[in-house]
Amino acid sequence: MAKYRKLGRTSSQRKALIRNQVTALINNGKIVTTEAKAKEIRKVAEGLIALAVKERDNFEEVKVMAKVARKDKDGKRVKEVVDGKKVTVYDEVEKTIKKDLPSRLHARRQMLKVLYPVVEVKDGKKRKAKEVDLVAKLFDEIAPKYENRNGGYTRIVKIGLRKGDAAMEVLLELV
Repeated sequence: MAKYRKLGRTSSQRKALIRNQVTALINNGKIVTTEAKAKEIRKVAEGLIALAVKERDNFEEVKVMAKVARKDKDGKRVKEVVDGKKVTVYDEVEKTIKKDLPSRLHARRQMLKVLYPVVEVKDGKKRKAKEVDLVAKLFDEIAPKYENRNGGYTRIVKIGLRKGDAAMEVLLELV
């Protein structure tokens, strides 16, 4: 007996489909798909969430000095003339950053192997598009929600038959 469903696709298509659906699930919290696909997606998604829960607190906070451009009241960079050229003025600021320990860094890279990059477009303008960090979302938002739960991070709710081919449609959502 096979260890996974083939979903009527080649291995590369199947891998791309699962990665795409898992990315959408983590980004949106729920997706509508067929029952067979949902059961395959659930395996991968629950593995990622379990990894995030396990490595959630595995970092250290480090203070670093950073150069930050000085800004005026309008939010524009302050420039001064040096040797006939306009140069941006920088201030040194102390910042606290999270530094991953080796096991969390490895977990982050394992997640990035599965998740596609997501760009969120605001107001239909590409200039205002921001890249969403799904790994940070897994560690900071999703993992704390499930820290006292041993598995079962997703739920499959049957919706009904699809009109075109009568495939069973389901709602796959994070619990």
